[in-house]
Amino acid sequence: MIAAPFHAGERALQTLAGSREVMAAAGSRVIRDFMPDQHRDFFAQLPFLIVGSLDAELQPWASVLAAPPGFAYAPDATHLRIDALPMLDDPLAGQLLQGASLGLLGIEPHTRRRNRMNGRVEALDAGGFTVGVQQSFGNCPKYIQAREPLFAQRHDAAPAQRLDSLDAAARALIGRADTFFIASAYPQHAAAGDEADPAAQGVDVSHRGGLPGFIRVDEDGVLTVPDFVGNRFFNTLGNLSVHPRAGLLFIDFESGELLHLTVSAEIIWDGPEVAAFEGAERLLRLRVEQVLRRPGALPLRWGGAELSPHLARTGRWTSAEPAAGVLP
Repeated sequence: MIAAPFHAGERALQTLAGSREVMAAAGSRVIRDFMPDQHRDFFAQLPFLIVGSLDAELQPWASVLAAPPGFAYAPDATHLRIDALPMLDDPLAGQLLQGASLGLLGIEPHTRRRNRMNGRVEALDAGGFTVGVQQSFGNCPKYIQAREPLFAQRHDAAPAQRLDSLDAAARALIGRADTFFIASAYPQHAAAGDEADPAAQGVDVSHRGGLPGFIRVDEDGVLTVPDFVGNRFFNTLGNLSVHPRAGLLFIDFESGELLHLTVSAEIIWDGPEVAAFEGAERLLRLRVEQVLRRPGALPLRWGGAELSPHLARTGRWTSAEPAAGVLP
């Protein structure tokens, strides 16, 4: 077990949310430096993995790797081998280096299961890479839309497109999304003097879900997202509170298109916008900086989704005054 699994940013938000005492007691029991057998078995049955990485400018990016089940497997409890490599136009391709920090999310939408593993690249070769475990923990099934992936017929993906800002197609994809993934980081410079275990430093990638339209896209391209009650670890928000940059990944589940965004982030802790969105405990304000579209890059397609029953207790966007209570 990890004696001090939470870093200063996570602890600060746990304190603000009134969950610090509970998390201090629970964290070392549920966040491990090894994968239990059920996590090892789980990763081996997945056809895709979400991967968070960090570029040379300390900008997090979110990516996805896909291959027939069995491409990710654990030869032992402290290592995960991935027999797949990113395409050259994937941001992960430039960040997949020996010793690099990665955040891995294994998620099986149709069963609403998910487990996370954060670690460092210990081996890299022509067939894939091996990640050494630093943190391994499960997540609850809340807000996951049940949809099952199938591999599509192989075809050549269209060239990647780098945009200066969100265009109409990107806005439409984000505006109808019920799911996205967010990568964040707690880099070493932010960890100076932190009493947390070194395993708390690195990259994390997480899932976010809501009713279609739960992401508001403003005219200036700023995204506003409600943050619902979760496990109160505050892994993502804790990272953003000290390193307010994130990488977002949107998947077009019908076409396999991937939309990668880099954003600067701020946490809206309270105010009229928070109060106006039923179920929101706070908001994320995300200012888009880079846009990368990769048409047809993912060889998976999904059918219709069964929305999470937990979303019945969440609302929709209504007009409100500008948000107050930005967390410093």
